[in-house]
Amino acid sequence: MTQVMRAVEISTPGGPDVLKLTERPVPEPGHGQLVIKVAYAGVNRPDALQRAGAYAPPPGASDLPGLEASGEVVAVGAGVSEYALGDLVCGLLPGGGYAEYVATPAAHCLPVPKGLDLKQAACLPETFFTVWSNVFSRGGLQAGERFLVHGGSSGIGTTAIQLANVLGARVFTTAGSDEKCQACLDLGVERAINYRDEDFVEVLRAEGGADLILDMVGGDYIPRNIKTLANDGRLVQIAFLTGPKVELNFAQIMMRRLTVTGSTLRPQSDLAKARIADDLREVVWPLIEAGRVAPVMDSEFALEEAAEAHTRMESSGHIGKIVLKVAG
Repeated sequence: MTQVMRAVEISTPGGPDVLKLTERPVPEPGHGQLVIKVAYAGVNRPDALQRAGAYAPPPGASDLPGLEASGEVVAVGAGVSEYALGDLVCGLLPGGGYAEYVATPAAHCLPVPKGLDLKQAACLPETFFTVWSNVFSRGGLQAGERFLVHGGSSGIGTTAIQLANVLGARVFTTAGSDEKCQACLDLGVERAINYRDEDFVEVLRAEGGADLILDMVGGDYIPRNIKTLANDGRLVQIAFLTGPKVELNFAQIMMRRLTVTGSTLRPQSDLAKARIADDLREVVWPLIEAGRVAPVMDSEFALEEAAEAHTRMESSGHIGKIVLKVAG
């Protein structure tokens, strides 16, 4: 195996143009880790936040962007027994995915599901770990409940819609164009709300309110989400596209027994992420292999086109996942 690899680094905090092709040493596997020869790397909004200087890697993580990848296992660290050289995997990464090789805990990796190629598999970890942990573990979504996911055409949104639908919830979503709403309807939502034309508060309250809301918008959506919830409803916050600060009347939360919670994935412990991986292997991977859930793909860029991939993502014109092709 070569000692030097191509990678994309953040040359300085800023816009997409600060992403530069460079060379780095190939990582060595630590205890409990795998080194993956990266075929494809997923592109996610946390990558853009890191690029802008707003989302620092956790201690000990690579400074390179990239939180998910797929490829072939080329090195196995001490203490790893569940994977062998040559296995095809996809993995949740602490960082470093925009490179030809990456090291990550073996417990955060999963086999490429039967029926999926490496390109599709690269789109699974970040969104499926996030959706499973927030919608089902933290949010407690049950069959028959009314579930509202904002940003339904995003990678998170398309994943949440499919999993909630296949597990028996009534799914509603918001999106910013008729094309995106139609894409959500095609995935099985009961109602897709174009937020430019309709008020999601009115639509959901007419249905009895949402039992669970997954929100990555924040800002003025937060008090509107509170109004949208049914009694005993739950709001799970996973990002703040329009800001984290808002004035909120907590009397409504008390009187209607609402739960407001949230999480971010990257800072969680290795053990917490391993437990999410175990849940996915048991519950979700069979659904993927049965063809009942699949990643929605938007576009592919070469590794050296990472800046263009970020521009595409930040335009919000995409539907589903964007990937970087790293190796053949």
